[in-house]
Amino acid sequence: QAQLVESGGGLVQPGGSLRLSCAASGFTLGNYAMRWFRRAPGKEREGVSCITSSDGSTNYADSVKGRFTISRDNAKNTVYLQMNSLKPEDTAMYYCAALRSRNHCLGTIASWGQGTQVTVSS
Repeated sequence: QAQLVESGGGLVQPGGSLRLSCAASGFTLGNYAMRWFRRAPGKEREGVSCITSSDGSTNYADSVKGRFTISRDNAKNTVYLQMNSLKPEDTAMYYCAALRSRNHCLGTIASWGQGTQVTVSS
């Protein structure tokens, strides 16, 4: 059974850092482009970042550019999101998703994780 499990969320002060992990089981993560989403209370889901499978190309939402870094370790079947200089407006539930594409980030979602909560507050 295909499954994605996120971890690494928590409570952090503004300016702090967290690294989220998304571990895949039941399928080979290396065959999919991977995207991180987030949803804050009362707001629509936002695409945060994406990384392709074919060449590791990345893209980021303007709101996180320069602060977040997406990466993948296909040998560990895991994708990561390093989040630095966190702001209160980064508070949200973060989800990873496998996309039905290898070399672009426009594929439909093949699998979702259950999410991990990130709270940025002093």
